[in-house]
Amino acid sequence: MDIGHTLTKEEFKLLYIKYFDSIRNYIYYRSGDTEIAVDIAQETFMKIWQKQYKYHEKKSKSLLYKIAKGLFVDFFRRQKIKTEYLQELKFNLKNKDSENYVEYLCLKNNYEKSLARLPEKQRIVFLMSRKDELRYDEIAERLNISKKAIEKRMSLAIATLKKSML
Repeated sequence: MDIGHTLTKEEFKLLYIKYFDSIRNYIYYRSGDTEIAVDIAQETFMKIWQKQYKYHEKKSKSLLYKIAKGLFVDFFRRQKIKTEYLQELKFNLKNKDSENYVEYLCLKNNYEKSLARLPEKQRIVFLMSRKDELRYDEIAERLNISKKAIEKRMSLAIATLKKSML
């Protein structure tokens, strides 16, 4: 399929099933907002279908990430929305008076704040590795950067998180 052909319904369906969650997670890691992530992921696939891009088995995944990234940037430029990530970290402590539970919430809150303060590129790589359980080479392929860059971002993210959690 080096030449490529117009995307068929079956190929579109396979792309959607195979990559929707990854695209949604990628946008979520950048935005911290589940609804925005779902909307942009859906818009990414709509754009693939509407534009009738040529289907290339290997290039389609990179194209999806490129479109999703562009839509994410456009969305925030147009709307000038600030993420509500830290606001979502407020916890309801009603009926939760256990000392261990309060300590757990403090630790979790500190971790989430530290994670949110990471530079975006480090946070994306860290979450793709830890939450999606992707290997460095898989992350590098999805983000279209070198494995060495992934390793560097991960080591910086881990060092920053360790330092902030002390």
